[in-house]
Amino acid sequence: MCFQLQVRPDRIEEYKERHRQVWPEMQQALRETGWHNYSLFLREDGLLIGYFETPSLPDAVAGMAAREVNARWQAEMAAFFEDLDGATPDTGFLRLEEVFHLDEPATMMDEKRTDS
Repeated sequence: MCFQLQVRPDRIEEYKERHRQVWPEMQQALRETGWHNYSLFLREDGLLIGYFETPSLPDAVAGMAAREVNARWQAEMAAFFEDLDGATPDTGFLRLEEVFHLDEPATMMDEKRTDS
């Protein structure tokens, strides 16, 4: 799963600082609900790209939605982003389509697209 968000340019340094200190209980909740190999990449203009692996995106999102720690984290983080239109960061992101994967033939990519 890959996604995009836009961090407000005036909040970039604070956003980075917050992610140097992600609460241990938030990290544990992510692991327990199926968010694996999770990374965030931030460009200097605030473009944020996130990537994680999960057996089931709907289950991973639902699992986090049920966690109190996630509600607190999302409420605190929402002010860092542009264009959420009332959504929280974990539901307001733009999902990016995977169009190439080095270790999978193109036919497997087509099958993945029809499954999601």
